[in-house]
Amino acid sequence: MPEVRYSDKDLAEFKVLIEKKVVEAKKDLDALKGSLSHADNNGTDDTSHSFKMMEEGAATLSREEVSQLAARQEKFIKHLENALIRISNKSYGVCRVTGKLIKKERLLAVPHATLSIEAKEAQS
Repeated sequence: MPEVRYSDKDLAEFKVLIEKKVVEAKKDLDALKGSLSHADNNGTDDTSHSFKMMEEGAATLSREEVSQLAARQEKFIKHLENALIRISNKSYGVCRVTGKLIKKERLLAVPHATLSIEAKEAQS
């Protein structure tokens, strides 16, 4: 039975794409973490107590949302780094359910995909 995998040339192309995405994702993560570390004083010291509480509540919600975005971004980076590992061991682009090659178009759109469209739809 022939080995199912992308050529070294294809893997090199995917590697460049994914490395670029990792750099961009890490920049985005740094920006999210930076916005979390800056305590925002919105100048509400001289406003009414109830308005100040609403402002602080909105700021808390915003921090929670940013924190969730940062966690999601960290997970995305981990998926991309795992894809780089699969490239190095030449298993990248092989569906973990069907064992067939994932279409190149799908990998270009979702470079960390581990399932073919067929396998993904079967999960639903």
